[in-house]
Amino acid sequence: MSKKRVLSGIQTTGNLHLGNYLGAIRNWVDIQQDYDNFFFFADLHAITVPHDAKTLAENTLKMAAVYLASGIDLNCSTIFVQSHVSAHSELAWLLNCVTPLNWLERMIQFKEKAVKQGENVGVGLLDYPVLMAADILLYDADRVPVGEDQKQHLELTRDIAARVNDQFGKQKPILKVPEPMIRKEGARIMSLTDGTKKMSKSDPSELSRIELLDSADAIKRKIKKCKTDPVKGLTFDDPERPECNNLLTLYQILGNKTKAEVAAECQDMGWGQFKPLLTETTIEALQPIQHKYHELMNNRDYLDSVLREGASKASAVANQTLARVKAALGFLPPL
Repeated sequence: MSKKRVLSGIQTTGNLHLGNYLGAIRNWVDIQQDYDNFFFFADLHAITVPHDAKTLAENTLKMAAVYLASGIDLNCSTIFVQSHVSAHSELAWLLNCVTPLNWLERMIQFKEKAVKQGENVGVGLLDYPVLMAADILLYDADRVPVGEDQKQHLELTRDIAARVNDQFGKQKPILKVPEPMIRKEGARIMSLTDGTKKMSKSDPSELSRIELLDSADAIKRKIKKCKTDPVKGLTFDDPERPECNNLLTLYQILGNKTKAEVAAECQDMGWGQFKPLLTETTIEALQPIQHKYHELMNNRDYLDSVLREGASKASAVANQTLARVKAALGFLPPL
């Protein structure tokens, strides 16, 4: 029996942080042997907001190195750059033409980001969920790893696929409708400065996140300054103590401990005792990734070859889906 296929991507904006690693990359590493994996770097999505053209390519390359350094295995996973597979853009246009506008206008993330951009908001920000749908549907993905905040986008993808199948594939479905894959532990890592908000690359404060390539000194400084509370005794799941729950979760996952083990270990601790413990655990967990990352960045030819091979493999799969959709929509085949 063939393996089920997993598809996921991440925007090439800014440096990856613990939320990206624990909420996505580490999950992929853990499950990759059980699936046929396609993971891509979403540089087309990165330009839906104002971006620095001088750093886009370098950020994309850095992410490839981080993925490999984190343990992504090329024997069972294909990694590639979104813009290197032209089928993403072409299928997005076809899906645009069957997606009702009001489906996009109700998307929560568009509303939030549009407020920040004001009159400078681009059409791409409204439309990127359709591109995201194309990203997923091109690869006949069975499952898509998503955080809770991305479930709405996957539901839109499922709705678009169902609409295409209903309108143009009554005899045989054209697009596979994917299922979400949500990991409970660590799926939503929160900000170090506000335990009610998700850790984010877009947060203006660098103290809000620990980046995967942060030095030991930077990690120590950020954890020392992170928001806590005056209560002694550290516990999970207290709605009045979101920062406490977040920091314990980080310690649990980075230290490869169970929730029960951490609860017992930390129940009588104060923050002065816990923060050095979390700092040491974080530094130790990230050191192997950072070492491998620097090795890879010093071997540009190898990274280029990985991305070139990944794009070739991804294009072979994506172009089959694109041809299937175009045929169903009635396009004249290439002559």
